[in-house]
Amino acid sequence: MGILDGLFGHGSDLSPQEVNDSLAGILTQGETVQVAFRVIRDLIVFTDRRLILVDKQGMTGRKVAYMTVPYRAITCFSVETAGGFDFDSELAIWVSGRPEPIRKTLKRGADILGIQQAIAASLR
Repeated sequence: MGILDGLFGHGSDLSPQEVNDSLAGILTQGETVQVAFRVIRDLIVFTDRRLILVDKQGMTGRKVAYMTVPYRAITCFSVETAGGFDFDSELAIWVSGRPEPIRKTLKRGADILGIQQAIAASLR
């Protein structure tokens, strides 16, 4: 991920192994990471069971907030791919019980199809 992407909050793809290592103790037994992104220090992780949002807080990042969204709670989602003049993709996920969607910005080339497949497969 480039410095400018990090400053503007754009996400970059991560390998499932990187995420498995950093989420040891958070993932349940047998849970597998399908798609993951890093946005500066934060993570957006799609597993075969849930969506996990990891928010590292403070100057040192020692304080970490984890938000788990079971796929059954996702009521709607949308993705907007990068265009000719727009260099980023956007993801919005509506969750039951929340008036506003969870919004994330991803850099051009992010695995948007992987995100769609991960969410759509889980909503069956």
